[in-house]
Amino acid sequence: MFTVSQTSRAWFIDRARQAREERLVQKERERAAIGIQARVRSFLCRRRLQRDIRREIDEFFKADDTGSSRRSALCIFKIARKLLFLFRMKEDNERFEKLCRCILSSMDAENEPKVWYVSLALSKDLTLLWIKQIKDLLWHCCEFLEQLKPEILQESRLVTLYLTMLVTFTDTSTWKILRGKGESLRPAMNHICANIMGHLNQRGLYSVLQILLTRGLARPRPCLSKGTLTAAFSLALRPVIAAQFSDNLIRPFLVHIMSVPALVTHLSVVTPERLTVVESHDMLRKFITFLRAKDRCRDVCESLEGSHTLCLMGNLLHLGSLSPRVLEEETDGFVSLLTQMLCYCQKYVTQKKSNLTHWHPVLGWFSQSVDYGLNESMPLVTKQLQFLWGVPLIRIFFSDILSKKLLENQEPAAHVQPASPQNVLPVKNLLKRAFQKSASVRNILKPVGGKRVDSAEVQKVCSICVLYQTSLTTLTQIRLQILTGLTYLDDLLPKLWAFICELGPHGGLKLFLECLNNDTEESKQLLAMLMLFCDCSRHLITILDDIEVYEEQISFKLEELVTISSFLNSFVFKMIWDGIVENAKGETLELFQSVHGWLMVLYERDCRRRFAPEDHWLRKDLKPSVLFQELDKDRKRAQLILQYIPHVIPHKNRVLLFRNMVTKEKEKLGLVETSSASPHVTHITIRRSRMLEDGYEQLRQLSQHAMKGVIRVKFVNDLGVDEAGIDQDGVFKEFLEEIIKRVFDPALNLFKTTSGDERLYPSPTSYIHENYLQLFEFVGKMLGKAVYEGIVVDVPFASFFLSQLLGHHHSVFYSSVDELPSLDSEFYKNLTSIKRYDGDISDLGLTLSYDEDVMGQLVCHELIPGGKTIPVTNENKISYIHLMAHFRMHTQIKNQTAALISGFRSIIKPEWTRMFSTPELQRLISGDNAEIDLEDLKKHTVYYGGFHGSHRVIIWLWDILASDFTPNERAMFLKDTGDTLGSVLRGFFTIRKREPGGRLPTSSTCFNLLKLPNYSKKSVLREKLRYAISMNTGFELS
Repeated sequence: MFTVSQTSRAWFIDRARQAREERLVQKERERAAIGIQARVRSFLCRRRLQRDIRREIDEFFKADDTGSSRRSALCIFKIARKLLFLFRMKEDNERFEKLCRCILSSMDAENEPKVWYVSLALSKDLTLLWIKQIKDLLWHCCEFLEQLKPEILQESRLVTLYLTMLVTFTDTSTWKILRGKGESLRPAMNHICANIMGHLNQRGLYSVLQILLTRGLARPRPCLSKGTLTAAFSLALRPVIAAQFSDNLIRPFLVHIMSVPALVTHLSVVTPERLTVVESHDMLRKFITFLRAKDRCRDVCESLEGSHTLCLMGNLLHLGSLSPRVLEEETDGFVSLLTQMLCYCQKYVTQKKSNLTHWHPVLGWFSQSVDYGLNESMPLVTKQLQFLWGVPLIRIFFSDILSKKLLENQEPAAHVQPASPQNVLPVKNLLKRAFQKSASVRNILKPVGGKRVDSAEVQKVCSICVLYQTSLTTLTQIRLQILTGLTYLDDLLPKLWAFICELGPHGGLKLFLECLNNDTEESKQLLAMLMLFCDCSRHLITILDDIEVYEEQISFKLEELVTISSFLNSFVFKMIWDGIVENAKGETLELFQSVHGWLMVLYERDCRRRFAPEDHWLRKDLKPSVLFQELDKDRKRAQLILQYIPHVIPHKNRVLLFRNMVTKEKEKLGLVETSSASPHVTHITIRRSRMLEDGYEQLRQLSQHAMKGVIRVKFVNDLGVDEAGIDQDGVFKEFLEEIIKRVFDPALNLFKTTSGDERLYPSPTSYIHENYLQLFEFVGKMLGKAVYEGIVVDVPFASFFLSQLLGHHHSVFYSSVDELPSLDSEFYKNLTSIKRYDGDISDLGLTLSYDEDVMGQLVCHELIPGGKTIPVTNENKISYIHLMAHFRMHTQIKNQTAALISGFRSIIKPEWTRMFSTPELQRLISGDNAEIDLEDLKKHTVYYGGFHGSHRVIIWLWDILASDFTPNERAMFLKDTGDTLGSVLRGFFTIRKREPGGRLPTSSTCFNLLKLPNYSKKSVLREKLRYAISMNTGFELS
């Protein structure tokens, strides 16, 4: 334990320590109190001083407002110094405004040197102070300009004031002090102005002007007055001109000023004299020289986001359109910088929406940040971008190609005026076109070769094609505009094709196939040229109607389309067969899609109306047997052939392949009789008087598997008694044919016939039937079942409906107008006459609507929402034609078509029918109308019951079919014996001898069997055969 003395000692020490700490804390408190008091006194003193100074300044301006006498420059300098000493933007904005007005007023004084504010620059004592003061004042003007909104009237006046300050003191041209004797001072004063301008540039003058111009111009209607816009742009030009267009100042001018949305457009409208200054200094050429260097162009683009890069492009293009001479001389550099800018934007263009993308009205989905404040100005920017594919720039860029002549054998007497810019639309006057065609005859363009691909001319054309191809893949939302612009001149595409034909040692296919295997820049450029040609040509042929393609032959002669399609067919085949497409990505895949798209547009056009010779689309070097072997081995290239270009295989072989696919599926589903198992059979009983109703009720509920399987039909007559006959597919075939005949009867109003050739399509008024969509689905299943079983049904469909059955209407290249003649040729003529109407179409009083007589009532269908109030004009007449065609062939029967297709595809897989074109699908459904090959039929015929190939009755039969029967009678003979093209190919035709010899010949449609009596005379055989097929009495079920 501690002793008492030790405890007292510790207590004493602790108490002393505490006292010491308390004294220290007290001293700190006193020191802090003194500091606070000093700061408060200082603050109060400063506030008092500021109040006094502000009061003095207010009194100065108040006295100045009375206008008793002008203040001297020195007084203004002193009061400005005081204001700058305590200046705060929010508090002193009105005082600063008054100061600026006072200074500008002093500069307007006549013959009063002491009043001129700028006179202080000549004072030895005040020069440096004055320069510092004017720099501070002008920068405060910039700070205000950065915050002001020019769309507000009051603030727009302040914008004008501060811009006037900046304009006045950055150039000596308005300084009255330099007039007369003062002219000698101008060099020194110019030096001061340059010093001031340099100071403002360093502090960010261009950024301020960019904000002001964007705020005032990035809107549908600009809110900057002529004076304001002139002042702002003049200010922007001064540093660049003063520095003699040095790179250090051209860069910020491009980044901050030339990237203002549609600046050149607004200048050309509001203050065109400013553009004259730009042209007089040849600034476009200087911009091109600066930006053609890749590193500098990339640096400028990286300083701007996507929208602003497009704005810069738009302004440069607009300047180019105003200076065609410069573009002619600087084509290479201009094309290079535009391509680089588009490539920069393209890096951020994506195909789909994600968390990292933003929607851009020109670029589509964009992975950079987007300044949505510029969206209002995008229509104007888009108009500027349109200069790129406008006729003047295309003529300049493609001058080497367009200068070449395609016309030969000109008759001296015929003088055809060149088309004016207003007259170069794809739609021409028929008489003029006919006169031009009679005046000259063009050589058909075919690959000839002979032009070196490394020549300067080829490299120039390639670089231009790369520019336009890049614009197509970058400016995704205005792609159609670009394609339309590039196809505006009728002679550009044929001359580009002529140029392509001349490339390489031999021209054509080999050069471009070699390019696919070379990863060089030269090869990429050549392939880009081919892509551009394909994309533009495809677009042109898609928008031209049949008259323009076949009669007027706009751009391409039909013989050239044959040559081009042959080239494309070979190119696509080689790309697939050589394995290039299997692993294609990026540019190679885009090339394939482009070439294949152009090829298929030509092929489908040829399917609708022939321009190519017979067997033109087939590949003679591709043996069907080889392809089928590769398909059995699941080779990718064979599958791609079927997917992309099945037309290279003969139709007969594709039918065999189709039947083989069906057979394989049946085996897989267990629908084929085997030694170990029998397929499930569905039995249905049908009353002949209610065949459609009974069939619908019993079959519509069947599963997909059951519908594909064996269905046995038993007919019951009106008395309820079963009809005689064993169904080995023959009775079902009769049932199927009969039910299809009934549902497609126009009197039932499920289907209608087209005017003219009376082909079938869903009736727009079929909705009057109860459960009409279920009925259409049932019809689709029945039709699919007929095709699945190889049963030919006589149902001639309209071409446009078959296109929808194949899914062609989902293609981006599909044109409703092209298919319209297959629905109503007269209606098509009327619509295309609107397209060719030369006057004001609004005089016809049409609207974007369609009036239809529906069961005695006039019904108005709007083609677009509110269409009945929107008049058809020259601007929207093309849209009207397409909307009308789409309505008649799609919108009106959309639900019916979708239901039928759903039923059809539940039986027939879509990939099976994609092997066929529209007319080929009709042949698959209704049989081949081609002349019957009797020799082939003989080879596939089997004889029973005593008949053989040399029997006299058999010899008579073949002779009667060959010599006495018409093609129609031969077709009826085969149809009534239950045979089809497919069964002949499978060797299923049988002739059996029957007795007695006086009876009519009969057939078993189940077995494709003809039971032929042993007639004694050839004339009797001829008579009996004719009677049987014409009266349908002899060829009955047995």
